[in-house]
Amino acid sequence: MELYAMPGHLIRRAHQISIALFTEECAAFDLTSVQYAALVAIRTYPDVDATRLSALIAFDRSTLGSVLERLEAKGWVLRSGSPADRRVKLLRVTLEGERLLRQVEPLVQRVQHRLLDHLGPADRASFLRLLAQLASVHNEVTPAPLRTAGEG
Repeated sequence: MELYAMPGHLIRRAHQISIALFTEECAAFDLTSVQYAALVAIRTYPDVDATRLSALIAFDRSTLGSVLERLEAKGWVLRSGSPADRRVKLLRVTLEGERLLRQVEPLVQRVQHRLLDHLGPADRASFLRLLAQLASVHNEVTPAPLRTAGEG
């Protein structure tokens, strides 16, 4: 099979394009797509711990630690000890983090639009459905499987 027709190669290229568009749109905020995903999940699930957050955004737990350190250093996330277990740090988005999310949400929406704007509505829907199916079928082979709010 020719390299340029391989699904893995095309998915990697699509990921590169997605990251490049995100970086371009959010450059003024010094925010990465992983940081954005973490902030949105923390806002949605206040007082989540890092292990659960890792599962919610399907991101490697060991790498997530450095992401959280940067978010905390930027003043966007607050980590505090759990009343039940002081070894566990609970995460909350700060007011500054909320302000940032309000500012970047239109930019993130623009990234999503730019990614798919060359596809017609039916192709867009099919593409997203197939990507979701692919991610779901192969979820367990990743080092950080996605676990949604209702899952363990």
